[in-house]
Amino acid sequence: MTQHSQQLTLALSKGRIFEETLPLLEAAGIKVSENPETSRKLILPTNDPNVQVIIVRASDVPTYVQYGAADFGVAGKDVLLEHGGEGLYQPIDLNIAKCRMSVAVRAGFDYDTAVRQGARLRVVTKYVQTAREHFAAKGVHVDLIKLYGSMELGPLVGLADAIVDLVSTGSTLRANNLVEVEEIMQISSRLVVNQAALKLKRERLQPILEAFEAASKRNA
Repeated sequence: MTQHSQQLTLALSKGRIFEETLPLLEAAGIKVSENPETSRKLILPTNDPNVQVIIVRASDVPTYVQYGAADFGVAGKDVLLEHGGEGLYQPIDLNIAKCRMSVAVRAGFDYDTAVRQGARLRVVTKYVQTAREHFAAKGVHVDLIKLYGSMELGPLVGLADAIVDLVSTGSTLRANNLVEVEEIMQISSRLVVNQAALKLKRERLQPILEAFEAASKRNA
């Protein structure tokens, strides 16, 4: 095989996932040479000439991996549920970037009564697929409004009765006078691998996957 065909590309998003993936990479002997917060580069080299990291938007990670532009990536379960996970092998829950997907409403809004009385709720969320399945399973009628940011604003300005969003500490909700009324699911980040890369580059990928798996068990 040529040198180039064994080049591995890892897709990561900036922020918490990047930070929490670094120790897993180091466990595999890979150090990223630049910090995406300070570098303007979108392709970051590592100490291994055959491994590079691309910095993409969190919601785009599965797409880069699915189409083979990246061989593997790290994406939150929330993103994978929305994407559908087609063409992706998801071998490992890395137990990083943990949080939960929850329903929250403005303080003082009686969510339980509204649900019990069969009210039709307006819900803002970035996670339309997950929200739709959650409310359908409960038999709650909702109108879903897709937003890309600042979900908390929705109930405050009368756009919606509730939000479905990721919550880690709850401090953003409290700061905006919102309360969490229902947890939908626990979220953590997973390793996703392109299925063709898994076959064609198995010997390069395998030791990295094993190091990730061992490190993720320590995070469990």
